[in-house]
Amino acid sequence: MLKDLIAHIASDSDMSRQQAETALGIVLNASERQGSAFSLRLFKIMPEAGELSAKAGEELGAATGVIARLIEQTPGGRMSVATSMIRNLQKAGLGHNQIAGLFPSISNYCEARFGLKGFAHLGDLLSEPRTEVDTADAVA
Repeated sequence: MLKDLIAHIASDSDMSRQQAETALGIVLNASERQGSAFSLRLFKIMPEAGELSAKAGEELGAATGVIARLIEQTPGGRMSVATSMIRNLQKAGLGHNQIAGLFPSISNYCEARFGLKGFAHLGDLLSEPRTEVDTADAVA
């Protein structure tokens, strides 16, 4: 399933498969660090997407501790995560149009394939914090 999503992003956003995989990992890691309900649901459906997110986070040196993750979900932390995500996508060689196309590409695929909604643009990463119901999925 993950290979199909990567192929879709590559085709949809005019990237190589390697660029699409790297970009997807960066975006999913940032989304996960923000407590996105979308990413938690996607990782349940597609566990390998969670593995890609973790791999990207490890390569980028992203925060992994519980306290650090909570700090990243404060307003200042959310902005920092989003800014670093854009910077990391640029370092991976993506241009502005490719970055702009990532969220709709991921969203369109996940909505069509799995019925998941709520991840169409960068603003979705910066809004929708985890709710009490969603935190039942979190590991303490």
